[in-house]
Amino acid sequence: MIVNYARHVAEAEYTVELIRSGGGVAEAIRADITAEDGVSALMDRAAQTFDAPIGILVNNATGPQPMLAIEDSTWDTYLDQLLFFVKAPLLLTRSVLPAMKERRAGSIVNIGSEVVQLGNPNYASYVAAKSAMIGMTRSWANELAPHGIRVNLVAPGWIPRDGIFVPSMEAYRSKVPMKTMGDPDDIAQAVAFLASGDAKFITGQCLAVNGGNTFGI
Repeated sequence: MIVNYARHVAEAEYTVELIRSGGGVAEAIRADITAEDGVSALMDRAAQTFDAPIGILVNNATGPQPMLAIEDSTWDTYLDQLLFFVKAPLLLTRSVLPAMKERRAGSIVNIGSEVVQLGNPNYASYVAAKSAMIGMTRSWANELAPHGIRVNLVAPGWIPRDGIFVPSMEAYRSKVPMKTMGDPDDIAQAVAFLASGDAKFITGQCLAVNGGNTFGI
């Protein structure tokens, strides 16, 4: 398994160790996947590290997500979000498709967000980019299904990081039907299911993983 990262090497190595401790094989590779040369370098390193084609791709790149009023937003504000949630998935998907098509098998899982349905105020650039991922997922699913390649999307709710608590967290939790916050394993299990053979007849779907806070689109 390849764990890509841009800046946070400690977090990437921690993820690698989690995978290895569970019996998996993993390596962390640094690359800017919002640029074509960065993706090319990543794929070259992956080919040198693992003697096997990529059969599963999880698109989860992200960057700063500023909360801005419409009056304070610019077109570049929106482009910054599209860079991570549309361009990066496109570049990575293009790079793995030849091998997937040759094998007539593959699974692509995009990571979306519940904000598409919630429509959080002052967050429109992020919401717009995540909305684009849903349409992209479904179009790719239809295009790639004849090649044996499945494309789905997982839409998480608010998943707190360790040691993080803010007053708004309790307000959020009170509105979730299950009255609890999710954790990273909840998202990982959903992604693993959609990537696995157990989901071999599932494609083009948006799976909400948020305790019932929203429903799949």
